[in-house]
Amino acid sequence: MNPTDHRERIETVVIGAGQAGLATAYHLARRDRPCLVLDGGARVGDNWRRHWDSLRLYSPAKVASLPGMRFPAPPMSFPTKDEMADFLQTYAETFALPVRTGERVVRLTGTDGGYAVETGTTTYDCDHVVVASGTFGRTPHVPGFASGLDPRITQLHSSSYKNPGQLRPGGVLVVGASHSGGDIAYEAGKAGHPTVLSGTIHGEIPFDIEGRPAHAIFPVLWFLAQHVLNLRTPIGRRMRPEVRAHGGPLIRVKRADLTGAGVELVPERTVGLRDGLPVLDGGRVLDVANVVWCTGFRQDFSWIDLPVTDEDGWPLERRGVVASSPGLYFAGLSFQYAFASMLVGGAGRDAEYVVNHLVKHRGTRAAAREREATPV
Repeated sequence: MNPTDHRERIETVVIGAGQAGLATAYHLARRDRPCLVLDGGARVGDNWRRHWDSLRLYSPAKVASLPGMRFPAPPMSFPTKDEMADFLQTYAETFALPVRTGERVVRLTGTDGGYAVETGTTTYDCDHVVVASGTFGRTPHVPGFASGLDPRITQLHSSSYKNPGQLRPGGVLVVGASHSGGDIAYEAGKAGHPTVLSGTIHGEIPFDIEGRPAHAIFPVLWFLAQHVLNLRTPIGRRMRPEVRAHGGPLIRVKRADLTGAGVELVPERTVGLRDGLPVLDGGRVLDVANVVWCTGFRQDFSWIDLPVTDEDGWPLERRGVVASSPGLYFAGLSFQYAFASMLVGGAGRDAEYVVNHLVKHRGTRAAAREREATPV
């Protein structure tokens, strides 16, 4: 079916039913504004379910709540990715949020005074759009030379890695030494694979996040993430591009854990191939059976037919508000307002700001339509 064959009108379309999209829908409902949340997954929370099997949140349940609902777990426990997914599903059901799953948005265009959101089957005409499609983007980033790897080498991006059972017997190269790379390298080493972790380690959290001292430390870190490391402070403004461009520190798994699991830490980047094998920037060739690319994601808003991104692909927004396209918003971006923006517990504040702006600046076309619909 051509999407133009079936059209629906709704005041606001929210794209993405993750924590940011659901928090946005919650605040819209509290303001009595109609909206529709579109998500390409089969169920709410499926983006979390797709992560590797052993993933748990890096922040405790006490700061993983969403507006109106606490995470149902002991405050200092660390929910699994499936528990997080189920929480999002329960959240949407509890507040009867208007979510349509299986509706992947393929195009967003501007119209006369509003927007058109196209999925595979339907075009939604609306006055406002809130794009909540991912913190760092959902398009896996791998170097161009990856396609030239020897076909006998199993290669996976972290987005498709589930567990060591996917790996062939033999050595493993994990490319990218952020927290996801550290976790996966540790898991591969513990499973008995000779493992190399390639890339610069950008520090590590200097305490056991699940130890008793963390009970006193986390409230301080959470305060800093919300109220100090944000766009209002010089340190927050300096930190934002660094957070967006580079991997994060080791969080749960530390250098000592990695070396204890037999993982070789090499600061050199993986820069190319020789005879189909990966090569480090010092010239060392690694004869491995597996490569796991923990090289992150990139923002890809090519489906938005509006000039709303910078040269690096990030939206041109301020706290989620796109000044050049009134009525268009973003939610859930990395460091959208503060360091906390990329954590589950930070989604609600950013979503509330977006909704407050949306309601205050509702388009004249929507207001005119309401006046026409009101009996005299």
